[in-house]
Amino acid sequence: MNEIIVQKFGGTSVGSVERIDAVAEIIKKASKSKKIIVVVSAMGGETNRLVDLSKHFDAHPNKREFDALVSTGETVSSALLAMALHSKGIKARSYSASQISIRTTDTYSKAKILDVDAEKILKTINDNTIPIITGFQGVTAGGDITTLGRGGSDTTAVAIAAQVGADRCDIYTDVDGIFTTDPKIVPNAKKLDSITMEEMLELAGQGAKVVQTRAVEFANKYNVPVRVLSSFNSGSGTLISLKDESMENALVSGIAFQKDQVKFTLHGVGDVPGTAFKILGPISNAGVEVDVIVQNVSVDGKTDFTFTVASDDEDSVKKVIDDVKEEVKCKDLIVNSDIAKVSLVGFGMRSQTGVASRAFRALSENDVNIQIICTSEIKITMVIDESLVDKAVRVLHEEFELDK
Repeated sequence: MNEIIVQKFGGTSVGSVERIDAVAEIIKKASKSKKIIVVVSAMGGETNRLVDLSKHFDAHPNKREFDALVSTGETVSSALLAMALHSKGIKARSYSASQISIRTTDTYSKAKILDVDAEKILKTINDNTIPIITGFQGVTAGGDITTLGRGGSDTTAVAIAAQVGADRCDIYTDVDGIFTTDPKIVPNAKKLDSITMEEMLELAGQGAKVVQTRAVEFANKYNVPVRVLSSFNSGSGTLISLKDESMENALVSGIAFQKDQVKFTLHGVGDVPGTAFKILGPISNAGVEVDVIVQNVSVDGKTDFTFTVASDDEDSVKKVIDDVKEEVKCKDLIVNSDIAKVSLVGFGMRSQTGVASRAFRALSENDVNIQIICTSEIKITMVIDESLVDKAVRVLHEEFELDK
C-alpha cells in the first residue's frame, strides 16, 4: 500500500489564488506516489479580517457566534484548493470539520479535539480522491462549530494523521524549516535538519511559532513524524521525530522567546497549605494557562507568589485575583507587563553541565538582568525586560555557537 501523507498548508501558503495554484502543483506531484490527505488554513489575513468584523457590534462578541464566523475562512480555502486540483485533472473533495466529525470540547476559541472519524477520510483516499479538510475547525456533540485557537490547523493535521495511521505529517509554511532561533533577529540562524519531539515541545511551548504546541503534543503521543518545510522553496525541511541520535550531543538546539507576557506577584500571601491552589485553581478554571511559577522563601509565615501569563489573559487574571486576594491574605499585587521569556532548549543538557552558568555570564556581561529563572531537564527559561529580548537572543546564540 502507498504511504499515507498528511499535508498541511498554512495561511501564507494559500494566501492568494496564485499561491493556491502553486500548492495544487505540490499536491499533484506528491499524489503520484503517495496517498495524500490535505488540511488547509484560511487565506493569509482572512482570520484577522473576520476577527475585526466580529468586533463591529461588540468588543467581546458571543463566543459561539465568534467561532461560527472566524471558522469560515478555512471553508473558502478548502473549496478553492479543491477547484484548483480539479483544473489539473486531480480528483479532490473539500470537507468541513462537521462533515468528517472532528469532535471537540465546547470551549469556544480554545476547543480541544476529542475524536476524529477516520472512516470518511479513508474511504475518500481509497476512492483515489484527495480530501481537502478545513483546519482550525471542530464541532461539539451538539453540532456547534468550535475553533482550536491560533495555529489550530497544525493540530487538526496531526490529529488526522494519528487517526488514519499516516506515515508522516508535512506542515508547509513560509519558512524552510525549524531554525536555531528566529532568523529575523539572528540572520545567521541555522536550519535544523532534525529535532526530537521533546525539544520541539519545549521550543513551541516557549514561543517558537513554527508549529503549534498542541500539534507537537499529539505527534509525540501518537508517534507521528512531522516534517516542517516551505511551500515557497524546495528543500527537505526539518524532521521532528521521537528519537534522533544525531541530536543527543547538541548542548543547545535552539532558543525560543515570548514577548506579550505579564508577571503577577502576590506580595505577602500566607505560607500555608492550599495557598497556591486557591490562586491557580480559579485561574485555570478561567481557561488561562500559567507558565513560570515561583514561590519565595517564607518570612514570618508570609511569602511572595509570582507567575506569568500571556498578555491576552491579563484582565481575566486580575479579575480572579480580586476575588481571592482576601482569602489568601494578599498584602499587595504587583503587575509587570513589560517582561518577556527567553528559553534555551537542548537534549544535551541532560548529560552535560555548565549551560546555565554560561548563559548567565553571557547575559550579565551584556547588561541583561534576569528576573526569574525556571528550569527543566532540557530547558532553561529566563524572564527578562521585554526591551532586551532581541539583544539577549543574539548574545545567547553567539555564546553557544548555534550558527555552526
